[in-house]
Amino acid sequence: MLYTPAEVEQRAIEYARKHSIELGDRLGFGADGIVRATNRHSAVKAHGRLSTYERERDVYLRLCEYDVRDILGFTVPKLVEFDDELWVIEMGLVKPPFVLDFGKSYLDEVPEFPEDTLAEIEAENRDRFGKRWPEVRRILRKLESCGVFHVDVSPNNIRFAEEE
Repeated sequence: MLYTPAEVEQRAIEYARKHSIELGDRLGFGADGIVRATNRHSAVKAHGRLSTYERERDVYLRLCEYDVRDILGFTVPKLVEFDDELWVIEMGLVKPPFVLDFGKSYLDEVPEFPEDTLAEIEAENRDRFGKRWPEVRRILRKLESCGVFHVDVSPNNIRFAEEE
């Protein structure tokens, strides 16, 4: 079941109340949920789908298990806390260069796509990142070495320093 933006926002507010923190500016929003800054130099991401929340939470737990704080110089947000009832993940704030947004990532299994879809995805990513695509591919391979298959590749999720 997909929840409305108002319901997702309410979960973020409830999480903040429960943890005695204040929510600040909205840092992002999309199909997966909303992200709000907090007064403790962190961000709260409230999800619109349980499956997306669980995938992202599990990826952060895996990255903690492997002590991954950056990948080839790209910072990975630090997991601060999570709430399985509210579908909220709290993470540290990061500045470019960074890698984030693991809601469409998979653990320990490569998602199956038809061969022509894989070719399309590769071409789109090559166009999005241009000459930077080989570096993005190295970041993705490093994640895969931890069993994380990051399929939502965009300049919003893998950002270079000069793109601030």
